[in-house]
Amino acid sequence: MSRRRGVAMGVDEFRRLALALPEAAESAHMAHPDFRVRGKVFATLGYPSHGWGMVKLTPDQQELFIQLEPEIFVPAKGAWGL
Repeated sequence: MSRRRGVAMGVDEFRRLALALPEAAESAHMAHPDFRVRGKVFATLGYPSHGWGMVKLTPDQQELFIQLEPEIFVPAKGAWGL
């Protein structure tokens, strides 16, 4: 999950931020809570493991976030990382 100045973001805050986006709804995918807009997953909780959250980013966004905060943001393995 993301951290602001060394503070971990909790599940409740992640969920609140995800659901604050226009048309966002919570669902489930592969036994993990996920967040969708118009049926497309843009974030999930508990992936790649408990205590983590995943947000889909463009390749350019991924590169930038990983460079800026390498201890917080890591590329996901498999299709999620693409």
